[in-house]
Amino acid sequence: MEIIIITGMSGAGKSLAADCFEDIGYYCIDNLPPSLIGNFVDLIAQRKQKVSKVAFVTDVRGGEFFGDLKENLNDLKRRGIAYKVLFFDAGDKALIRRFSEHRRNHPLGDGRTYEEAIQAEREALEPIRRIADHMIDTSDMKNADLAVAIVRLLADGDGGVFRVVIQSFGYKYGVPAEADIVLDMRFVPNPFYVDSLKKLTGKSRKVRDYVMRAPEAGKFIDSVIEMFGELKPAFIREGKSSLNISFGCTGGQHRSVAAAIVVGERLAENGEHVVLKHRDI
Repeated sequence: MEIIIITGMSGAGKSLAADCFEDIGYYCIDNLPPSLIGNFVDLIAQRKQKVSKVAFVTDVRGGEFFGDLKENLNDLKRRGIAYKVLFFDAGDKALIRRFSEHRRNHPLGDGRTYEEAIQAEREALEPIRRIADHMIDTSDMKNADLAVAIVRLLADGDGGVFRVVIQSFGYKYGVPAEADIVLDMRFVPNPFYVDSLKKLTGKSRKVRDYVMRAPEAGKFIDSVIEMFGELKPAFIREGKSSLNISFGCTGGQHRSVAAAIVVGERLAENGEHVVLKHRDI
């Protein structure tokens, strides 16, 4: 199990970071008392449906509980549970501006000025800051910049964080709202009107062979692969950790399914992390 501990200064972007981790497939838990991290790891390890990536957000909002974080991390290490600590920081001026703009109280406010609360938080976090595996300073970052920084940080570790979701669907049931790119396969002859193929789906080799026999189909698939190669770096630059390419046909049974499978196989052969979905089968 891959475990990320997200911590750092209040206002430095931890909540946004949690959203980014969730987008790239992590199970995220916000504001969990450190003493419960080990228990939660044990709990999800016992589930039949395994959770491979978990991110915990823990910080001074936990009050007295947070003071035990370092000892709880040492306990995980003694148990042989690997983890990485990701520390988010920002300059005092940036933090004060963010709290002022959003009219938020600092967790350690309690009668303190922003400057005093931030200084108290820095002192409380210093032991954790020293043992952090990675640190991200968000002082001059926009939201998209932070997402890019996280994606790049994780990509340095496994090189396969970018996920390609290939989906088939039927137009008569509506276009998927989550689609980044929608491609229409209704220019290909419809297997529905072939008696031997009508009751099959694009998962059948016979249907896929029929669909790909159309001269335009092969050229179209080649162009999709080429387009993906051109667009992937641009999506990553904009902080995207995944890309949803949706293939549509009339009912979502034959042509779109066949195209999704063929493109998914081609991209997987190129080393991409592919998730294949057939919405309307």
